[in-house]
Amino acid sequence: MSDEPEEVSVDTEEVPTEEEPVAETILAPETEAVEVTAEEEEKPAAKRGKKELSPEEIAEQERIQKIIAAREIIEVDPVHTPVEYETTGKGKIMIGPPTLTRFEKARILGARALQLSLGAPPFIPVPKEVATSLDLAYTELEKRVIPITIRRVLPNGDFQNIPIDLFD
Repeated sequence: MSDEPEEVSVDTEEVPTEEEPVAETILAPETEAVEVTAEEEEKPAAKRGKKELSPEEIAEQERIQKIIAAREIIEVDPVHTPVEYETTGKGKIMIGPPTLTRFEKARILGARALQLSLGAPPFIPVPKEVATSLDLAYTELEKRVIPITIRRVLPNGDFQNIPIDLFD
């Protein structure tokens, strides 16, 4: 091999040099691949792994298509006015678990910690072991002194407002 760099043009084919003959076995798979894809296109669907449908199957598909086409399309749902489930009576919490979910707890703690960090007065005397506003918010939540109501909403729009002191 020479020390000179070889120039390769993108638009032209590479011409084998005397030093580097191109083996015929390298070119053979490329030509075979082209021939296989050309043959593949000419084969009917049954030979490519797909079976052709029988007249009974075609009739069944047409029958199903007619049923689907004849269905009534509901463009507008009937208007549903959201209903509030009251928290009075034997079953006070009717939507969701009777405890705060981890998502509700995180939302309450985050909102209250932000309020405390922005200068809101605490609802309890600040204990000595509390170092951050998040710790104080957690202590307030444990004692259930935060005046907050949880609204749990069903997918149809019905909801229930639950005061925080009703949770276990």
